[in-house]
Amino acid sequence: MDCGGGQLMDWVGHHVDIAHWGMGWDRTGPVEVEARGEYPKGGVYNSPVRYWVEAKYADGTPMIVAGGYPQIWSGTKWIGEKGWIWVDRGQFETEPASLKNEVISPEEIRLYKSRDHYQNFLDCVRSRKETITPAEVAHRSASVGHLAMISMTVGRKIKWDPVNEKIIGDQDAERLLSRSYRKPWILPE
Repeated sequence: MDCGGGQLMDWVGHHVDIAHWGMGWDRTGPVEVEARGEYPKGGVYNSPVRYWVEAKYADGTPMIVAGGYPQIWSGTKWIGEKGWIWVDRGQFETEPASLKNEVISPEEIRLYKSRDHYQNFLDCVRSRKETITPAEVAHRSASVGHLAMISMTVGRKIKWDPVNEKIIGDQDAERLLSRSYRKPWILPE
């Protein structure tokens, strides 16, 4: 995994950001992450081709991130007391089906409207408005994937402090948050 985290790290940026956005978690992260993965038996790839990640947030809400299982839909699914909503790249499904026809009232939370990240970026350069996915938000989404990769590497659940961005009580896992740089290169603190 020296060159990346494979499909897991690719998809967290597309789906975890939507989950965080919908839950109001854009600027925080999980407090626990436990992950397992299946790795290819041969070839040049060494990142998981199938993975299951369980993340828990401070309010106790769980989030599952999974890939490589044909029976699991790609996308983001919220499950509530009255049913569920699933979204994926411009389409959505609901159970019960009647949820699709519900109108969001003016008092309810409304998310930022944007149809195109490229155009949104250009519009925000002109207007100085914050983009739909600012760097901090993207970082928080990607962090879930990085923590999952660390959990898979050490083979256990890790506890995470999303405020200070530190792994709690596990020095082996904490060491995997950064790498030693070859001199003279450094990453300033």
